[in-house]
Amino acid sequence: MIEVNGRVSLDDDELEFEFIRSSGPGGQNVNKVSTAVRLRFNATASPSLPEDVRARLLTMAGRRIGGDGFLTILAQSGRTQETNRRDAVERLVELIARACERPKPRRPSRPTLGSQKRRLASKRKHSETKARRKDLGPSEE
Repeated sequence: MIEVNGRVSLDDDELEFEFIRSSGPGGQNVNKVSTAVRLRFNATASPSLPEDVRARLLTMAGRRIGGDGFLTILAQSGRTQETNRRDAVERLVELIARACERPKPRRPSRPTLGSQKRRLASKRKHSETKARRKDLGPSEE
């Protein structure tokens, strides 16, 4: 059981790990051993996620969500499978924890009295400048 926060916890069976060859550090060993980890998590059908968290997670994950509804995370920065596995799980937990936070509703602000007066004064000055440029009629020469 992986604890995300007090509200959400993931069952270990929901995570699928696939070990692949890494392009990261490892020297000569990198061509022989599959140390990179591809973590797959079914975000659309997971019973562990409440609906509001699921909706936010799907929008936050973006292109990491495939057409099949699986969230895919690739971890290859470490030299061992265990390090990469731990990194992938931590990144998934962090993403889900961010999705658990409800966004603050936006409350529109009102312009201050001073800013309103400055705006109107600027408009008045601009109008007067343009009015002085106007042609006063045919000139008599």
